[in-house]
Amino acid sequence: MTTIVLTTCIALFHLLGLFAAMHAVTHTRTPQGAIGWALGLLLLPYLTLLPYLYLGSSRFLGYYAGHPTRSARPMPGQPAERLPLEPACARFSAISALQGRPFRAGHRLRLLIDGEAAFAVMLAAMEAAEDCLLVQFFIIHDDQLGRRLQAVLLRRAAAGVRVCVLFDGVGSHALPQSYIDTLRAGGVAIHRFATHRWRNRFQLNFRNHRKIVVVDGKIGYVGGLNVGDEYLGLKPPLAPWRDTQLELRGPAVAELQQLFADDWRWITGQPLPLPPAPTGEGSASALVVASGPADPRETGSLFFTAAINAAQQRVWLSTPYFVPDNAVRSALQLAVLRGVDVRILIPSRADHRTVFLASTLHAHQALTAGIRMFRYQPGFLHQKALLVDHDTAAIGSMNLDSRSFRLNFEVSALVVDEPFAVAVAAMLSEDFSRALAITEREYRDAPYLRRVAMHVARLFDPLL
Repeated sequence: MTTIVLTTCIALFHLLGLFAAMHAVTHTRTPQGAIGWALGLLLLPYLTLLPYLYLGSSRFLGYYAGHPTRSARPMPGQPAERLPLEPACARFSAISALQGRPFRAGHRLRLLIDGEAAFAVMLAAMEAAEDCLLVQFFIIHDDQLGRRLQAVLLRRAAAGVRVCVLFDGVGSHALPQSYIDTLRAGGVAIHRFATHRWRNRFQLNFRNHRKIVVVDGKIGYVGGLNVGDEYLGLKPPLAPWRDTQLELRGPAVAELQQLFADDWRWITGQPLPLPPAPTGEGSASALVVASGPADPRETGSLFFTAAINAAQQRVWLSTPYFVPDNAVRSALQLAVLRGVDVRILIPSRADHRTVFLASTLHAHQALTAGIRMFRYQPGFLHQKALLVDHDTAAIGSMNLDSRSFRLNFEVSALVVDEPFAVAVAAMLSEDFSRALAITEREYRDAPYLRRVAMHVARLFDPLL
């Protein structure tokens, strides 16, 4: 009897594995991923069925249903709308069409460098909110910084300000319920971003990695910082923590509000009343670039590819995770062949060992293509910054990896403005001065087993 039950279970596993393999072949985004999943599901369904249930889906379903902003994003097969662009922004017309929005002029910008300075500015702005405060982070910890944020939110809610908070359920998995309950008891509307509906319910991949703060519809913040003491450089061995946030004042703040409202509607089912779009206060042109697994196209990868292809003089990139896909890798190589100064800054310390190993191999291969690679020395580099030529820069949450390209909801601000690009160039020049150039010896002199581990780690590129 036991033998019959065991045989039946094995046959059932293989049958389910067959159906799952068929699903993987027809739905996985990359051929490498399809082959990997199909072989695993056919040969070892006992080990791969459960991971496939949690990691195998390639689309976040239902997110745009009923959203009025959905119509602004072009569908595959539809011609991209030609949007009016200023001459300085014209070379980024593909990115504008991809977003379904034009660049908007009239922005005043400020770089906020590293955690303590950035949070001092952001918390002060939140403290001054009079009408509406929108706060979204991938990670919120119940630590020193987290309690500072909590106190500000409670004070504004007590003053009659409408305070809405979103955090990611996986990124903030350690956030205690008591932290949330305290905010709710104080009048703060707070929710965790989750997959939420049955078609996505088992998926761990689809995370909301955005960092957005909007104060009274007038001031917006985007960048790489989350809410935790490590972002203040208070947690060795990754301290000091290198990161950058961007303050925006101008029409693009309304786009940040709308992104928050889209996420809010997904979670709560309710529309979020928003203040009117602010008028222009400065001279910079900006476009909020949003991407995510619900997009009909692979927006994150296309954004980097289009920006790099537009470069004529320089492309400087700062990213904690360097795991480019074929499109971005090809764009970087073509930029080098055009004579563009291509430099990429990555960490010298690892916060995720598998990603670090894969990044090391990608860095070695980038060197062979003429791309200059550098490792930041003082601490962990978490900054996501892009500089193109003399007049364009982007700051946001997008890493240079498949997770940001395809699996996470992300946001960056693409700015065309020479004074701002000068400020970003000065910031990155200081970062490069604190970095060491990577040479081929890093890979060549590594122990054999470490090199093997790099190549094994790269097999997981679609999930990194």
